[in-house]
Amino acid sequence: MAAAREGFLTDEQREVLKTATQSTEVLSSSPKSPSWLMAEHQIKAPAGERAPNVGIAVRHVRRSHSGKLVRVKKDGGGGKGTWGKLLDTDGEPHIDRNDPNYDSGEEPYQLVGSAVSDPLDEYKRKVASIIDEYFTTGDVDLAASELRDLGSSEYHPYFIKRLVSMAMDRHDKEKEMASVLLSALYSDVISSTQIKQGFFMLLESADDLAVDILDTVETLALFVARAVVDDILPPAFVTRAKKSLSESSKGFEVLQTAEKSYLSAPHHAELVERRWGGSTHITVEEVKKKISDLLREYVESGDTAEACRCIRQLGVAFFHHEVVKRALILAMENRSAEPLILKLLKEASEEGLISSSQMVKGFSRLRESLDDLALDIPSAKSLFESLVQLAVTDNWLDSSFVNSNGDVPVTEAEDDGKLKRYKEEIVSIIHEYFLSDDIPELIRSLVDLGSPEYNPIFLKKLITLAMDRKNREKEMASVLLSTLHIEIFSTQDIVDGFTLLLESAEDTALDILDASNELALFLARAVIDDVLAPLNLEEIGNRLAPNCNGSETVHVAQSLIAARHAGERLLRCWGGGTGWAVEDAKDKIVKLLEEYETGGVVGEACQCIRDLGMPFFNHEVVKKALVMAMEKKNDRMLDLLQECYSEGLITTNQMTKGFGRVEDGLDDLALDIPDAVGKFKGYHEHAVVRGWLVSV
Repeated sequence: MAAAREGFLTDEQREVLKTATQSTEVLSSSPKSPSWLMAEHQIKAPAGERAPNVGIAVRHVRRSHSGKLVRVKKDGGGGKGTWGKLLDTDGEPHIDRNDPNYDSGEEPYQLVGSAVSDPLDEYKRKVASIIDEYFTTGDVDLAASELRDLGSSEYHPYFIKRLVSMAMDRHDKEKEMASVLLSALYSDVISSTQIKQGFFMLLESADDLAVDILDTVETLALFVARAVVDDILPPAFVTRAKKSLSESSKGFEVLQTAEKSYLSAPHHAELVERRWGGSTHITVEEVKKKISDLLREYVESGDTAEACRCIRQLGVAFFHHEVVKRALILAMENRSAEPLILKLLKEASEEGLISSSQMVKGFSRLRESLDDLALDIPSAKSLFESLVQLAVTDNWLDSSFVNSNGDVPVTEAEDDGKLKRYKEEIVSIIHEYFLSDDIPELIRSLVDLGSPEYNPIFLKKLITLAMDRKNREKEMASVLLSTLHIEIFSTQDIVDGFTLLLESAEDTALDILDASNELALFLARAVIDDVLAPLNLEEIGNRLAPNCNGSETVHVAQSLIAARHAGERLLRCWGGGTGWAVEDAKDKIVKLLEEYETGGVVGEACQCIRDLGMPFFNHEVVKKALVMAMEKKNDRMLDLLQECYSEGLITTNQMTKGFGRVEDGLDDLALDIPDAVGKFKGYHEHAVVRGWLVSV
């Protein structure tokens, strides 16, 4: 028995078995142990003997009949060349759903993957479809409606980025369409802040866009310039965005190109608007003319369907309030055309051609201009009231336009008789000035009115009328302001007048789409012309509500003044002057007078004054000539002034202003020139005798 035991396991085998059993306990506790750890603990039989089939060797490592090493399943069952473990049956277990003991919990689990949806990705996918459809149909209203229905307004900056980037890779037609759509969506669907964010995202991604679109810098610069011209981006955006971009980036290069190549060029607005051919965009003046023409043709033909087609063809749904306004005026001017006009507006409303908001806006604009309209149509107010009642009764004008008493609401208190007469007079005076360019006559007319307390109202009316005209009239308005400031307007009058203008900036923008930008230019030009001081802009801004259009206009004006070469640019903003800053002009005047005083020719000096190209600044020539005559004790300067007056180079008005400025500074002059007061009196008498000045 002992021999049998000894033959069963040797002492050496027992020792190996004990070691293997201890190692197995360690290895089995780590299911992820690498395979190379297992190989180190395989039992090796002594030479000439067979390895025992017990312990871990039997359970974890087994040789098949072919002699190959085979892994064994847990608990020793299964595996090729084995019988399996106890109670194993052939094949995989089968679950019978018809078995009375069927348990659904025994079914094997099946994991199904599901993609997580990102709202921004979904938004981008949908707007891409909207943009593609818009480029195909050109329907601005449909695109605006779909974008509004899409919701997710917080993602609108991505819409702007996608719209512009898609248009950049297409033809000029799509680029123009993209600009028109942005103008239409501005304010109504997309806020000004979102417009800025969208364009800044474009600038940040300019380096990536340049990989696919070779002319990215030029094209994106034109989009930025067009947005500024269309008044959906403030000019200050260019300056502010530069500060946030690296100077080596494509985005920075885009802004430089927009500023230098487009926004600082003469007549840049027209240049930018026409760059892509203007296939879907026309200027405001052209739109107004087309509207007037189609309404006149409609009154003659009576074809409502044709008139609606023409309105639709204009492609300016955001400007349909102008159609409403001009149609109503035509109905008031031509009473026989009233039924046709009402029929057209009703049909356009029912077809959805003119939206309810555009209809209300058109009526509102006409209501605000009734006082001016009454000059040509005395019964304008009563006619307007009757048109409102008919429109509300036929349900094509929102009843909210009429107050609870059934009367047309009036937004401003009724002017007293004196103010009404004053407004009527100044409109006539301003129109006459634009025709004659006669500043002295205008000043005499204003003095004759005898209402200096209404000077701010005159300034407001002057600039409002000029903004709706060409650059010539705008330049004339700026020159007139410079003259009025010295002659009869105080600085406070100017400040009050600009405040009135900016308070009504939103209403002005309904008639003049570029009103905000032009008001900023008028403000900045007033500072350059010494009509206002920079601190006056802060005073005006403090009077306005924060974040309103007027307040933004003041900020734009301050940015324009702070820009490099601001004086040169602003003096030429309406095409007038020579572009010199005021200080440069003063230096040139001093130099030409010194050259003349040292033996120059009168004719040559007059030509130099003429070459300055600043007739509204000739009072500075008079002032410096008189001061130099006092200092040098040389009356040759009087000969020059005589020649300038005889040639009409310096007007009586400019002479008067120049003498007035010297008189105001006599106390300071007397410190350097003891007999300054006596000399000035002599010069003044000489000027009156020669007719340069009017005797008072």
